[in-house]
Amino acid sequence: MKKKQTKRILKIIFIMASISSLIFVPWILLRILLTPLPNTVQEQLNDAIGYGLDGIIVYVDQAEKPPQFYAAGWKDRKNKIPANPKALFRIASISKLYIAVSVAKLVNDKQLSLNKTLADYLPELVGRIENADKITLRMMVQHRSGIPNYTDSPGFWENDYSKNTNESLDLVLDTPADFTPDKKYRYSNTNYLLIGEILDNTLGYSHHQFIKKEILMPLGLNHTYSLLSEVNLDDVMSGYAVNYDPDLKPNDFISPAGSMVATAQDVGIFLRALNDGSLLNDNEQAIYSSIYVYEHTGLLPGYSSIAKYHKDIDAVVIQFVNTSGGYSWNVSEKVYKRIVKVLRNTKEDRT
Repeated sequence: MKKKQTKRILKIIFIMASISSLIFVPWILLRILLTPLPNTVQEQLNDAIGYGLDGIIVYVDQAEKPPQFYAAGWKDRKNKIPANPKALFRIASISKLYIAVSVAKLVNDKQLSLNKTLADYLPELVGRIENADKITLRMMVQHRSGIPNYTDSPGFWENDYSKNTNESLDLVLDTPADFTPDKKYRYSNTNYLLIGEILDNTLGYSHHQFIKKEILMPLGLNHTYSLLSEVNLDDVMSGYAVNYDPDLKPNDFISPAGSMVATAQDVGIFLRALNDGSLLNDNEQAIYSSIYVYEHTGLLPGYSSIAKYHKDIDAVVIQFVNTSGGYSWNVSEKVYKRIVKVLRNTKEDRT
């Protein structure tokens, strides 16, 4: 009897705690949680526009089905141009997957070593970046270097430091390390800016060219670019921030940490190949698995993106949203999870 009473009390406490926690959940997120799951992906995208997103693109590559393209909202809000599922998009940190693949390939070819240090590759940074002689290439790829993240520096976006890698790097030179190398994980775009420099020096030419030759061309990715300057801006989805009217599309970001532009389909084809082993040979795949992840998100002013492979339904799902700020990222994540649930339900209905 006493045991049942204890269980009942615990249940009441849990319910009360759950209700009280909802008080602190922003209304827009609560609204999403309380909205019944729709039957189709397109319905979910249409709902997403009602949650304050300007435009959304989704690409689904699911086994035994042809690729599916979805869009809702605006590609260009000012000119009332509807979202186009095949528009180019600034994919931000999803770019890091392509950089990590390049590292794996060059390590396999013995052109790079994961155990060599930043001091070995960029000796001019000794004394400018703390622990340069202890930070290995592996640590930089895995965000375990302790090098501060330059995009966190005050005034980074306001002063357009994103348009010049030297100015970006200057923001963290001669500053204390965030932690002792390899003691923690902390995401830092500086790692990938430096890896880009290492790749260029090792190759003797731009890593952009290497990515095109070794990744894009073999996969037939004709709508993926290393830099915004390589494309016609009219083909790129506009980007917006909450409570800020101007289009953020022209605001360039040239660092290897997040400079690439692509269609959702191209990102999906790349992600499928990365996950199913058709992009890398066995040795390269083993190296890659030891250093980096198989999915990624991306954030830039005006843009957010999610690229993941879901093994349980054998589906690659890419989502692009052209809104940033406020609760837009939280909304984007929740919308993405609901889309995957819709796909799971659809798969269950077919079996």
